[in-house]
Amino acid sequence: MTTVSASTVPTNAECRCVLADGRILTITASRRPRANRADVKCSVPNAPAIAEHMQQVVRLARHTEVRLDSRDQVVLSMDITPAASDREWELAAVLADRMVRGLHPAAPTTAQGSSDAWHLGRVTGAVLTAGRAAAAPLAAAPPAAEPLHITHLGALSGHADLSSAVSTVRTWFPLHSGGVNDTLGWLEVSVFPLDAPAASEEDSIAAPSLDLAAQQDIRQTLAAARHFDGKGLNRWRTVVRFGQPRFQGGSYQLALVMADRLARGREFVPRGRIIATGCSSAWHAGRVDTVEGREPKLELILNQVNRGDRVLLPKDWQDHLPPGFGAGLREKGASYACIDKIGMI
Repeated sequence: MTTVSASTVPTNAECRCVLADGRILTITASRRPRANRADVKCSVPNAPAIAEHMQQVVRLARHTEVRLDSRDQVVLSMDITPAASDREWELAAVLADRMVRGLHPAAPTTAQGSSDAWHLGRVTGAVLTAGRAAAAPLAAAPPAAEPLHITHLGALSGHADLSSAVSTVRTWFPLHSGGVNDTLGWLEVSVFPLDAPAASEEDSIAAPSLDLAAQQDIRQTLAAARHFDGKGLNRWRTVVRFGQPRFQGGSYQLALVMADRLARGREFVPRGRIIATGCSSAWHAGRVDTVEGREPKLELILNQVNRGDRVLLPKDWQDHLPPGFGAGLREKGASYACIDKIGMI
C-alpha cells in the first residue's frame, strides 16, 4: 500500500454524490486526535439511523486496509439528508474517510456506489476525480473525465481484489428465549492479515452492528482467547457479524472463539457446521465454562442439527445430557464433544 507523509494528510476532506432525487450530497470528513473517543463518529441532519449506518459502512470498509492506525478520530457529516432507501452515498463516505487519513488523493471527487460486503472490500460503483467541480452528476462528465467503474476498493489504487486475502468462517449457537422464535443463530468472523502489528488488539476488532457493550465483550473475548494461542495477537484486522444482532447473554462466546480460530487456521474445519455454546471468565487460559438454559438449548440443537455438524458443549453438561441425546445426533450424522478447554475438540 502507498504510504503518505503525515505532513500531506489533510485535516478535512470532502466527497460528493448525486442522490436518486437529483440533489447533490456532500460528505465532509474531519480528523482530530482520538483522545479515547470512538474511532469513527457520524452525523446526518435529523436521521440518526442513517448516521449509524454510515458509521458501520466506514468501519467495515476499513477491514481490508493492511495498516492500522488508531491515533485519530474521523468525524463524518452530511450536509443534507438522503432518503432512507438511498444508499449510493456509501462509497462517497468511504472515500471521504480515506482521503482525510491520507489513503486516497484529496482531490475534488464525486462517487456513487454501495455494497453489502464492505468488509470484503467489494463495491459496485463509480468514482470521478477531476480538477473541475466534482458536484456535477457522473452521467454529465465529459469524455475527458470518464468515471472509474470499480467492483472492489483495491481498484482505486490499481491493486488486486483483496477479498481473496480475507478468511471468513461462520459458526452457529442456540438462540433461546423460551418462545416460537428459538433457533440456531449464526455469527461470522472475517480476518485480514495486517501489514504491520496493531498497537492494540481491541482496536483491530470491529463488530459494527452491535451496541457498545456487546462490542466491548466481543473485543475482550477474542483478545483473551488469542492470548491463549500464543501466536494470535496484533496480527489481524477482524470484523464480527451476527445474523441476529439483538440478543442477551454470553453463551455465543464459544461459537465466536471457534469461528475466529477456524478463520485463522487454528482448528480443523468440520464437514458441516460448528454449533457451540459456552462462555468463560478465563479465555486467556483457554477455559470453557458452563452457561444457563441447558435443557432447551440441547433440545433446540438436536432438532436442528444436520449431517456433518460438530456440536461443542461445556464439559459441565456431560453428566447431564438427556437420554438418547448422543444417539440422536449420531442418527442424524452429527457428532459432539463436551470440552473444558479450547484447542481440544
